[in-house]
Amino acid sequence: MKKGGKGGSHTATGLHFESRKPLEEVIKALPEYSISGDIVYFKSQEVARFYTKNKLYKNLLEPKGVDYKKLISKKLLPDDAIFIFSNNTLFIVEIKFQEVSGSVDEKLQTCDFKNKQYQKLLAPLNITVKYVYVLNDWFAKNEYKDVLEFVKSVGCYYFFNEIPFDFLGLPKP
Repeated sequence: MKKGGKGGSHTATGLHFESRKPLEEVIKALPEYSISGDIVYFKSQEVARFYTKNKLYKNLLEPKGVDYKKLISKKLLPDDAIFIFSNNTLFIVEIKFQEVSGSVDEKLQTCDFKNKQYQKLLAPLNITVKYVYVLNDWFAKNEYKDVLEFVKSVGCYYFFNEIPFDFLGLPKP
């Protein structure tokens, strides 16, 4: 992505981010997709559900009898989380777009801890967790090589400007 450039929000390869747009807005803009409340539909078929912030606890964990306090010591509140039915996976998506150095640099290094906490939290439901960063081209600089290698080495993921449909397991429009 180039600042001020044009991009394809209707790309056929994945969910394309032009900025820090919430995941819901990116999906809503895709052809053949619609959203009602927290439910994601593709061609009128339910394919996913959003569980952001406290909804992860109120709408997913509590109804299934999972008490987070017995599993982790502090509640985690994901900004973007989507549960994909086809692969029984909850994707925690962190969108990090930078134009100058700052605290986001160090936040990338927290993925190992957060990923393990989410895995503990979802283990009673046998739900797979994938912790994913969507980064802009700022993070493609050589100075981020070590931190990006770390992200991969601890079982987390990152993509530049988009998340491929195949990675998520969502149908392509």
